[in-house]
Amino acid sequence: MSIHQSSNIKRITTHILQEMKMRGEKISMLTAYDFSMAGIIDAAGIDIILVGDSASNVMAGHETTLPITLDQMIYHATSVVRAVKRAFVVVDIPFGSYQGNSSEALRSAIRIMKESGAHAVKVEGGAEIKESVSRILSAGVPVMGHLGLTPQSIYKFGTYTVRAKEEAEAKKLLEDAKLLEECGCFAIVLEKIPARLAKKVAAAVEIPVIGIGAGPDVDGQVLVVHDMLGITQEFKPRFLRQYADLQATMTKAVEDYIKDVKDRNFPNEGESY
Repeated sequence: MSIHQSSNIKRITTHILQEMKMRGEKISMLTAYDFSMAGIIDAAGIDIILVGDSASNVMAGHETTLPITLDQMIYHATSVVRAVKRAFVVVDIPFGSYQGNSSEALRSAIRIMKESGAHAVKVEGGAEIKESVSRILSAGVPVMGHLGLTPQSIYKFGTYTVRAKEEAEAKKLLEDAKLLEECGCFAIVLEKIPARLAKKVAAAVEIPVIGIGAGPDVDGQVLVVHDMLGITQEFKPRFLRQYADLQATMTKAVEDYIKDVKDRNFPNEGESY
């Protein structure tokens, strides 16, 4: 039976997520950045809501995730947390707020937790951010890792192509996954890597592994909600399944509204005081 169908479960926790992996129940995860969307997703029964730095793209129109600031992430996270009654809320620590300085990483994580009320933070990278991950965990803040395609490192990679196709990179990714587990991370996101490697990683660690473009043999899946609902149409990678075409629905609604205003059909007598 799915977690959201069980009336005695009031809030998803890291412990519940671990139990879901152990019994083979898949974990569902979507992004959200505002109160209204988060409330809809939470009420539908999602397990994890990620306040992703993808807000930089879908909410602010930036080309990459790099420009979004810690203050902006806290704003989005606070809006989401206000709406959520059940899901586990994870917040991306943005670029430049944790890399290379474990003290700054700890300050960033604590600000997110204290000011937004979120339940965990997410960081990108493996061995190179080990010190920051350990420092955050030492304060009792749950950390979700992120390996494979790491959008905050886009200028290093120079492309959004599939990662870890070569043996050396695949070996490092597996080692990094084990390292993140040893450090104490409660889960790991694997983005845009070969399905065979993702299956291997999920079997090699005891913590949940959430995939995005990582095939079916991981412990759960995550998508950007604007992509999944068809609000954005320009980004259509192979791994994306579009469950609705809200861009078309919303466009028609606005066009109908404009027409009614122009034709003096809105408001009518029943819509007036």
